[in-house]
Amino acid sequence: MQTETKNKKGFRFSAAAFAAVVLVLAFAVTGCSSNDSGNSNGDNSAGSSDSNSVDDNNTAASDSQDIKEGEGLVIPASEVSETAKFYPVTVDGTRMEVAAVKASDGTIRTAFNTCQVCNGSPKAYFEQSGNTLQCQNCGNKFPMDSVEVEANGCNPVPIFDEDKTVTDESITVSYDTLQANTYRFSPNWKQ
Repeated sequence: MQTETKNKKGFRFSAAAFAAVVLVLAFAVTGCSSNDSGNSNGDNSAGSSDSNSVDDNNTAASDSQDIKEGEGLVIPASEVSETAKFYPVTVDGTRMEVAAVKASDGTIRTAFNTCQVCNGSPKAYFEQSGNTLQCQNCGNKFPMDSVEVEANGCNPVPIFDEDKTVTDESITVSYDTLQANTYRFSPNWKQ
């Protein structure tokens, strides 16, 4: 026998319906996905960092550059290796990161450190896992050689040659390119 309750306005609620509503609301509030972090131990600290510490992902949180109009993010080519390096910047008050990595063919590849599909989530960023970059929200992995090659889908947002200036010494991502992509980073990104 199913238990029903009548509220003041005469509506009937079953215990099962009430439990279903609570479950749906809990799921919506937590923003869960089927493979939320790709982290099997349940540790949700991957996105948190102390503002003065260096995380495990080649990023110094205190090194964030405030990029203003007429400036750009300059990445020294000598710093880029097969290990992805992440460059935190703030543009018009939006925190974001640019990833740079050397592909197996020796070319330097760049991308915004956010997942094109998951970009509304606080965990929509990539960390290196072996020879791949892994989205911390959906868990999808992408080989380093696909960075800046693949556009759309659930992969790092590429910064193509037309969006940057490349010399033997440096890669410069302009303020205009950075500013045009601020919408990809939510206010709670990587928190």
